Amino acid sequence: MAGDNTVVIKRIKKGGHGGHHGGAWKVAYADFVTAMMAFFLLMWLINTTTPEQKRGIADYFAPQSIAQTVSGSGGVLGGKVMGEDSAHAGGAQSVMQKQSPPSPDSPVKSMASGGAQGGANATSDSTSTNSAQDSDFAHAAEAIRQSIQDNPDIANLSHQVILENTPQGLKMQLVDQDGRPMFQQGTAEPMPYTKKLLSVIGGIVSALPNRVSISGHTAVNDAAATGGSWELSAARANQARTLLQAGGLSSDRIYEISGKAGSEPLLPENPSASANRRLSITLMREAPPVPSDPGL
Repeated sequence: MAGDNTVVIKRIKKGGHGGHHGGAWKVAYADFVTAMMAFFLLMWLINTTTPEQKRGIADYFAPQSIAQTVSGSGGVLGGKVMGEDSAHAGGAQSVMQKQSPPSPDSPVKSMASGGAQGGANATSDSTSTNSAQDSDFAHAAEAIRQSIQDNPDIANLSHQVILENTPQGLKMQLVDQDGRPMFQQGTAEPMPYTKKLLSVIGGIVSALPNRVSISGHTAVNDAAATGGSWELSAARANQARTLLQAGGLSSDRIYEISGKAGSEPLLPENPSASANRRLSITLMREAPPVPSDPGL
């Protein structure tokens, strides 16, 4: 109709990227920037840490707290070290020596009739004893780890304590780190945190009946600075004995104390490394008792 004044309004929706994405891209971008910052921070830390610190970090994230292999010479965390009967053991200066205990792995020979059967029983007893001791050592190692982490005064020493289940027994090595030694330089005076650490270890190992062997180690370049690494390493081992006893370890549990200077470096490829300066405390394996023979 000519007089029709109807007004028609047409609404048109305009598309836009904002309607589809909103602010989600900002969150993704922020995550990306954070990840990059973390990456560059990690790269910076890798470039500024020493090899010993890297090994300590790797040790912290290791799946087990106690190693099942003989360790030492390959590095702070792995490798193998020559045993007490090896060439490296020669020349160690023994301060106190007692009668050597019988080997836990050697079968006991029977002296009565039916000796073959008696020997088999002794071997079985030895295997059973070793298994029980392995379990005790594992629990002791875990208790030491946990006690260190729970004590704020020594928690930062956790990477300087190496615990290993060896054929000789549970070996506890307290190693020096650059800027954080166990003893004052050139002396047998332990640092305050070393005293607390040894007191904790003494309290835990006192719960087990095994005897304890203690040896002190220095780096090869310590002789010139101290005038005698043998005497210094022996004095440090003896000082450790005193602190272990203060923590609860009885004196009759001490099997030997020795100073080995730099004859058994933890890092043979770097004899002057600070980690070679250490205390080695071994909770020794004990041979099973010899069964009484009713025929004698």
